[in-house]
Formats: sequence, C-alpha cells, structure tokens
Amino acid sequence: MLETSARLLRLLSLLQSRGDWRGADLAGRLGVGLRTVRRDIDRLRDLGYPVDATPGVAGGYRLGVGTALPPLLLDDEEAVAVAIGLHTAATGSVAGLEESSVRALAKLEQMLPARLRHRVTAFRAAAVPLTGPAPVTETVDPGLLTALAAACRDHRRLRLRYPGGDGLSVRTVEPHRLAHTHRRWYLLAWDVDRDDWRTFRADRIQGPVDPPGARFTPRTPPSGDVAAYISQAISSAPYRYQARILFEAPIEAVARRSSPTAGRLEAHGADACLFHTGSDSLETLALHVAAKGFPFRVLDPPELIPVLRDLADRLSVAAEAGPGGPVRP
Repeated sequence: MLETSARLLRLLSLLQSRGDWRGADLAGRLGVGLRTVRRDIDRLRDLGYPVDATPGVAGGYRLGVGTALPPLLLDDEEAVAVAIGLHTAATGSVAGLEESSVRALAKLEQMLPARLRHRVTAFRAAAVPLTGPAPVTETVDPGLLTALAAACRDHRRLRLRYPGGDGLSVRTVEPHRLAHTHRRWYLLAWDVDRDDWRTFRADRIQGPVDPPGARFTPRTPPSGDVAAYISQAISSAPYRYQARILFEAPIEAVARRSSPTAGRLEAHGADACLFHTGSDSLETLALHVAAKGFPFRVLDPPELIPVLRDLADRLSVAAEAGPGGPVRP
C-alpha cells in the first residue's frame, strides 16, 4: 500500500490523466478502500485542487476548474516539452506571450531536476528565432533537437546523416546555433568536409545522431546577425538567381505577407524595405515579387526586368479581354 503523501501524488496524477473516475476504479488503482479515497480527495481539496464529486451509482470524481492554478504533475518528457514550448513563445514566436512565457519558464526551470534543466538550458543557449508568419507543418524529434542544442553549447562535433543532391551522406560538423521559424528548425554549423558554413534542416537529418565527438574551438560566426545569415542562406543562397527588391512600403507591412524562408527583409527608411530572395526561375521570381501587392523596384538581377515587362503585357491582355473575350494569337 502506498504511503499517504505518495498516494496523494498518485491520486492527483490519475485525476489529471483523464476526465472522470469512478471511486471504485481509483480505489483499485491505489490499492485502498473507498473511504480512504474520499479522505484523500478531501486532502487534495484542502491543498487547493478543485475535485468535483457526482453522487450515485454512475457518479465519480473529476478534477474541476478552480480560481487559482494548483501545481501540476509532469513526467520528464512532458516537462521538457513544456519548457521548449515556453522558450519558443518567449522568443516572440507567439505574439503577446513573450513576457508571461519568460516568467513561467523561469518558474519551471527552478523546479526541474538537474538532468532535465541541462537539456532545457541547452535550448536557451543555442536557439535563435527567425521571425515571420508560417504554419507549423514539419515535425522534429525533440530528442534530436536537444542533442543538437547540447552540441552547440558544449562545442562538440557531430556526425549527421543528411540527404543532398548526390544522395544520403555522412557530414561531420561543428554545430554553432539552432534557429527556428514557425515551420522549421535549422542548424548552422561548420561543415568539416566542405570547409565552409552550412545550414541544415533539422527535419531532414536521418536517424539518431551519433554520440558527440571531440570538442572544438568555436569559429568566428559567418555574420554578426546569425538570424539574418540563416534567413539569407535558406531563402536566396541555394538558388541560381539572387534578387534584391526595394518595396515602397514599411517593413512591418511587407513582413505580414512574407516569411524568413521566402526571403530576408531589411528596413530602408520608415516607408520602404529591401527584400532579399532567390529562385532558379526568373518567371517564378517575378510572380513571387508581384504577388506581394506593393509598389517595388528591381535592384538585382537586371534580367528580371524584361521578364516583369512580359508578365505585365500578358496580364494586361487578359484584363482587357475580360470574361469570355477573344484570345489574342
């Protein structure tokens, strides 16, 4: 039979795990009688937990809603998941929740055992946000992210299995920072074999990461603004054409119609901004820029200008023809 304090924690955990419990079921789980269950329910109420009771044969107990939030019981993985979620919100990923997320994260970390605080602290040291709206679609194993974050913090080499143009390869890297949008996580690292900085999508890393390797001396980052560098790397650098567009609109307005994975924005006065983006197709680039809906000028590449003229002519013909109008040969 469980001791009283341990039994109360077990009872609380059961009540938090699902909505309704019959008294007999709780008694069976705890190995006690119904009278003991009722006494323990009263003790939980004295501690501030609102436990509702329904009399009768079909009655039972459920954890209700109170005027204050009592302590919650979380297992190891739940605690790490909550801390990571709070950290993400604290960095501005969820507008309006930054300050309260920081307070909640500080309280949670104070109570975490050392083995869990070590994992969460790795995230705080290694992760930077890339702001911008985008839906969450790709999922990454939290264990992989904690391993990457710990390697960033401890300056330990990693061997990653990563798909590329020539198939799956093993990459030896020196991790520097993790960065995230609402949609994806990225790792900025020095690629030892390619002797250059590389940005890796975390959701594309294959299988479990090998145990950390030798320590390394951190290199000078490729840019003083890591977030801007990664945004540029994932939105422009991989493509044949790199474009610089001057939008005649405030950066806040353009940002609402863009994302860090589509291009990097840079303020250019109060009423304009520069948009750095890229594509393997000039036609796709023209459509992408025009679809933003703001007046703009092309700074680079010059080859984009005749493509925009051709697009404008075709759109003009379509607009003049109207619904059901003749198609110009």
